[in-house]
Amino acid sequence: MAARAYLLLIITTLGWGGNAIAGKLAAGHISPALLTSGRWIIALAAVLPFALPHLRREWQTIRTHLLFLLVMGSVGFALFNNFYYLALNHTSAINGAIEQASMPLLVFVANFLLFGQRVSPGQIIGFFISLVGVCLVATNGNLAGILRLEIGYGDALLILSVVFYGAYTVALRWMPKMHWLSSITVLAAGAIIGGLPFTILETASGYMHLPDTQGWLVLVYAAIFPSIVSQACYIRGVELIGPNRGGLFINLVPIFGTFFAVTLLGEELHIYHLTALALVLGGIALAEHKSRGAKTGRP
Repeated sequence: MAARAYLLLIITTLGWGGNAIAGKLAAGHISPALLTSGRWIIALAAVLPFALPHLRREWQTIRTHLLFLLVMGSVGFALFNNFYYLALNHTSAINGAIEQASMPLLVFVANFLLFGQRVSPGQIIGFFISLVGVCLVATNGNLAGILRLEIGYGDALLILSVVFYGAYTVALRWMPKMHWLSSITVLAAGAIIGGLPFTILETASGYMHLPDTQGWLVLVYAAIFPSIVSQACYIRGVELIGPNRGGLFINLVPIFGTFFAVTLLGEELHIYHLTALALVLGGIALAEHKSRGAKTGRP
């Protein structure tokens, strides 16, 4: 059972790690808003036939929480992906992979500020270690640039996209209990609705770029693997070994993303990238370890 769960969770993180590469490969081949909208239209069309029995059975729950679910899809899927793909037109896939790993930091801060979730000194230390790593990447290895507000445009957009997904993650505590196919279907519909203004604006401003062959390949990959395959594998993997053990596999996303960026895109890996990756993952590991220790009574 554990071996099967590990395989499913590795497939999950391979798909999510590849999303940064897909966004980079999309630049100049399909515009960001069109990629986001198209991705979720294809994903919705793919899952809808399988989701219909669950949607009928759970319709009362869906109708009660419909507005919330559509907003969640708009924020977590449409806003995150629009800004994430736009950012990758202006920064490297390595930066995209590493900065995306800072998501737990925002969730950590939001839970503390909004819900008073108790934190330990170890968690605070882990937070600041990871924060230094994110700043190191955002300033291309020049931390002094923070004092002069010298953060690249693409990296600023990346951080903004992470903020949106962090908000989505925090709000998951209010998600109604439904089959994952029902959830992904309604959230995908919310993503399409939320992404529509971006697509209209992109078209009106003359920035829409219809997909060429490479653009179509990226679009299909983004729709099938990060959106559906990774989601399904993650849910099943967590069911098999639990959320605490399963959640640790998310730390593989920036590792796979960085590896793909170097091997597939030929991006240059600098010492500050490796240092930042170690700081981000080390800080998160420290915070998670202290969190689990506090819950179980371990030192």
